[in-house]
Amino acid sequence: MSKPVCHKPLPVTGHRQIMRQLHPVAGGSHEWKKLILTQHWPPTVCKEVNRCRDSLDYWTIHGLWPDRAEDCNHSWHFNLNEIKDLLRDMKIYWPDVIHPSSNRSQFWKHEWDKHGTCAAQVDALNSERKYFGKSLDLYKQIDLNSVLQKFEIKPSINYYQLADFKDALTRIYGVVPKIQCLMPEQGENVQTIGQIELCFTKEDFHLRNCTEPEEQPSSGQEARLAREASTHGMMVCEDGPIFYPPPKSQH
Repeated sequence: MSKPVCHKPLPVTGHRQIMRQLHPVAGGSHEWKKLILTQHWPPTVCKEVNRCRDSLDYWTIHGLWPDRAEDCNHSWHFNLNEIKDLLRDMKIYWPDVIHPSSNRSQFWKHEWDKHGTCAAQVDALNSERKYFGKSLDLYKQIDLNSVLQKFEIKPSINYYQLADFKDALTRIYGVVPKIQCLMPEQGENVQTIGQIELCFTKEDFHLRNCTEPEEQPSSGQEARLAREASTHGMMVCEDGPIFYPPPKSQH
């Protein structure tokens, strides 16, 4: 009688690997190199869609985006219960500016489905709780609102120069941010700041430049990231004057 074959147990590689085995990604490569923490200015978001309640007066989170991947696991569904302990901070720092509701969960679901399932390649982000928790941590670490105020860059009916924002942020963070604007509409003569991106390394979440000379994104990647910036027309700001709109009066 032959001896039973003893199979060596597979090493435990974490939830990320298990999820990949259970829910393989359909088609294409989903590898990515950096994370983009994207914050937007609610008054500009409201101007862009032309439908909003009174807007907030501080920069809020749009998302934490892997740079070269999206929609990585259609089987890994968003579950609000996973982030119950984060809801207080989520409602303050990551609100749905356009579609306010009691819990804003549709916006968070979109960000998880499109970006969180790809960020989960990294062990430190391999669950809903980790992804949203780390996003909040990075937002607080960056503290963009305080940095702009420190340099006396405040919402105003008077215009700034794009260099005012770039120089202040580069001086504090040591990296070059990506700043996006709404282009002037008919009857306007200046672009309106709407979004600021700061990038982090995949391995250890250190700030890094969003674009290095040796890794210029392809035209397809540029187009995808541009679409993500806004479905309505936010683009990389041009050098020159820039409008930082005050929020609408609260009633």
